[in-house]
Amino acid sequence: MPKLNELVYVLGGGEGKRLRPLTTRRAKPAVPFGGTHRVIDYVLSNIYNSQAGSKRVLILTQYRSDSLIKHISEGWYPRVGFGQNDSFNIRAATLGSKEEEGWYRGTANAIFQNMDDIGYGNPSIVNVFGADHIYIMDVREMNQFHRDNNADMTISGIP
Repeated sequence: MPKLNELVYVLGGGEGKRLRPLTTRRAKPAVPFGGTHRVIDYVLSNIYNSQAGSKRVLILTQYRSDSLIKHISEGWYPRVGFGQNDSFNIRAATLGSKEEEGWYRGTANAIFQNMDDIGYGNPSIVNVFGADHIYIMDVREMNQFHRDNNADMTISGIP
């Protein structure tokens, strides 16, 4: 089996207005869920447990990202080895992200402002996941379905 080269964007910049007061001081993906977990832990667990081949993970943050960055740095980096060889990075949006762009203006714009990563390493698959969903998924199954069907794009959902 050939070595895979996958790029994963995890969108963790949401403000979460509907979850106030839980999101008054933190991003929605940093909200505690199930005791010691945070909402983002579910998508990161899915990605980590589905590792097959080479995967680069980029977490894009914006709104009140301090507690999210702290949680990932203290909980994920040392525990599972994410972060080795630049395979796992956090990118906080800044007004200077791209001179003409500034803050992310939604999901598509967050990807647009970080599209340079798609050109780097020529990934065979680019996954985009929200960091504010609770679910269990084997990402390998979705990506294999994508390859088997020679698809341009695959969207996964739960009915």
